[in-house]
Amino acid sequence: MCGIIGYVGGRPCREILLRGLERLEYRGYDSAGISTLDPDGTIHAVRAVGNIAALRAAIASRVPVGAAGLDDEDHAGGDGLLGIGHTRWATHGRVSQANAHPHSDTTDRVHIVLNGIVENHLELRAQLTAEGADFTSETDAEVVAHLIAHHYEGDLVAAARHAYDQLEGHYAFAVMAADQPEQLVAMRKECPLIVGLADHGSFVASSVSAFLEHTDRVLEVQDGETAVLTRSGARLLAAGSGRPVIRRTTTLDWDLEAAEKGGYDTFLAKEIDEQADAVAQTLAGRLDADVALFDGLTLEHEHLQVLQRVRIVACGTSYHSGLVGRHLIESWARVPVEVEIASEYRYREPVIEHDELVLGITQSGETADTLGAMRLAAGRGATVLAITNVMGSQATREADGVLFTRAGIEISVAATKTFTSQVAALAAFALALGRARGTLDPERAGALAAQLQHLPQLLAQTVAATDAPVRELARALSDEPLFVFLGRHAGNPVAMEGALKLKEITYRPAEAFAAGELKHGPIALIAPGTPVLCVATSSPVRGKLLTNMAEVQARGARVIAITDEAGDPALGDAEVVAIPRTDDPLLQSLLAVVPLQLLAHHMASQLGLNVDQPRNLAKTVTVE
Repeated sequence: MCGIIGYVGGRPCREILLRGLERLEYRGYDSAGISTLDPDGTIHAVRAVGNIAALRAAIASRVPVGAAGLDDEDHAGGDGLLGIGHTRWATHGRVSQANAHPHSDTTDRVHIVLNGIVENHLELRAQLTAEGADFTSETDAEVVAHLIAHHYEGDLVAAARHAYDQLEGHYAFAVMAADQPEQLVAMRKECPLIVGLADHGSFVASSVSAFLEHTDRVLEVQDGETAVLTRSGARLLAAGSGRPVIRRTTTLDWDLEAAEKGGYDTFLAKEIDEQADAVAQTLAGRLDADVALFDGLTLEHEHLQVLQRVRIVACGTSYHSGLVGRHLIESWARVPVEVEIASEYRYREPVIEHDELVLGITQSGETADTLGAMRLAAGRGATVLAITNVMGSQATREADGVLFTRAGIEISVAATKTFTSQVAALAAFALALGRARGTLDPERAGALAAQLQHLPQLLAQTVAATDAPVRELARALSDEPLFVFLGRHAGNPVAMEGALKLKEITYRPAEAFAAGELKHGPIALIAPGTPVLCVATSSPVRGKLLTNMAEVQARGARVIAITDEAGDPALGDAEVVAIPRTDDPLLQSLLAVVPLQLLAHHMASQLGLNVDQPRNLAKTVTVE
């Protein structure tokens, strides 16, 4: 979820870059930096851990006294007419100044910023090191600087294109060279990149929000194309052939808030769409055997092999992700798991063993009840780990180790991409635990890792395939006074999460039940026409769920099935929302939740409600 910006033009670029990075803060980051090129060919790079204010302070310590107030024809050191900037969300390598971008080659001639993942970075690093490259960071991104420098013989465009052909993964990068004072080059592969054209220069960025205060004229960049930016404009070169691409510029009718939404009507819609990338980032580098998942703590195999219990403490959506995680950990690692509502757990007298592992799940890392539950467990001798989305949060400071989700900032109050990222993180943990304990043989573990790698693509397909039919369904159901959600096995917490989303942003009563409990009371709620949404995905108990669906259909309910088996005649008269299938039924939860998120969003929009800021709710619950 990194953000990049580049500028070349007729104005000193330092403040332009910093303001652009501030506009990218919503994407989430842990460090930031800029590189600028003076007219004499000197590159100045400044990097800092923390927010843009920390970067500004680092820059201020280097700016000569009296530099303020220079006009456009004068430049303090580090405030040239060309530069690149970056906000980093750590994937490969810890949070540190050395790992912050921009990165440079050994001779400090080539500087790059990169958003995304370079999957073959270890192979490239070994090759480049053998050829004399001196690496200074732990990141995958630094290989791009050295690789471009390896190919650079005065033609930055050719060097970037040669490097692109050797890189594997999904990424976007911008590159500058000390002896090219009027040219920036940028390329992309499956990560956002857009060019902005202003009267005073040219921009490239991850989002138009980075430069919208300067221009509303943009040029789209396609995968494999090369964007060559100069003070007077930009040109595109085709993927493969390198021939010029003729493409019209687009004039955006956006204000800055709309730019931060990326053209979506709501942040919630944007964040639902971002789930594939958030899950890919969360899983990146975490599916190989023997990786250290938790920052600050390496759990040795011996510890994992004697582990007697995992206890998960969480609230709200994080509690639901923990319930999915229970299925994953118990199935793959064969360790008993208890999932506790943190606000209840912290005021019980729980029996806590020294060989138990407590996982606190909190999107913000500041949830008061979850922090209280973690402190209680730590005080009684348990090893406490945190799964959170926010670096530097209270949970990260108090836990023995941290597994970061990498979802980027989630602005809408209703959690979506943080739920799927939490489940992805728990799946990575369950996989590592199963390998360490020997409950997953290498073949099975490898197959599960491959399935997890494929999940982002399936998530993107699910959003694309279900958005339109769910929008129509929302129109048909918007006047209904009560909704019932049913699920079994790993589908039950998905039903619970779907009901929570609907309650949060539509204010309609929505109740979720384990389907096997219907006859123990909840079936009394069913009247003719009552909407019953069933998570009817593949599972060991799917047949039993179909029986439960038939029971409510017999009482006149309007049954909607979220299913990966759309052609199954056993679904009867149920309305079907079809989703892709995963090989392991436990992973269907990451896909089945998407249409339920979309239903809540589209119904709230249909009702004219504030989708991103529902009444009475706050994004972070820091009080009891």
